[in-house]
Amino acid sequence: ENVLKPVATGYKNVVPSPALTGITNFYNNVEDAWSAGNSLLQLKFEHAASNTMRVLVNTTLGLGGFLDWGTELRLQRYNEDLGQTLGYWGMGEGPYVVWPLLGPSTVRDSVALPVDLAAGPGLVIDSTPVVIGVTALNVVNTRANLLDSSALLDDIVLDKYIFVRDGFLQRRRSQVHDGNPPDAPKN
Repeated sequence: ENVLKPVATGYKNVVPSPALTGITNFYNNVEDAWSAGNSLLQLKFEHAASNTMRVLVNTTLGLGGFLDWGTELRLQRYNEDLGQTLGYWGMGEGPYVVWPLLGPSTVRDSVALPVDLAAGPGLVIDSTPVVIGVTALNVVNTRANLLDSSALLDDIVLDKYIFVRDGFLQRRRSQVHDGNPPDAPKN
């Protein structure tokens, strides 16, 4: 609230809208490559093929991913991460956790988090200062993309913690089970 939100607000106010879109597209392209690998690990070959095609198209025609030609060509984007892969293979989610700067998570997702974070652009960059800069830009860009949602949340929710926790856990169950989650456990 006191550091990242003002930085993200300034970033969003200073950077032109087309550049913001391009930066978001670039990071989405990197995520698509990681999602393709996780789709393979989950035996979702069609999803892996679609994400692989998106990465190939967006990297070549889309100037390294800054332009999203994959969406224009109607190539479906399937978001998969290691936490979902672990859930696919039966690992329980565990308790809810909130990490500073990173936000809501579960124990399962927390176990996967270091690998998911390492699977970013830093994996192919051989310069620590550049990796730090690219990672910092990703954090600020992600927070800037969430400013409108967090403002809405502040305006309408009485208990923000419970609302975010319940929404996050429902969304993750849906993601792990491809939109068809089992009934939520009784507390």
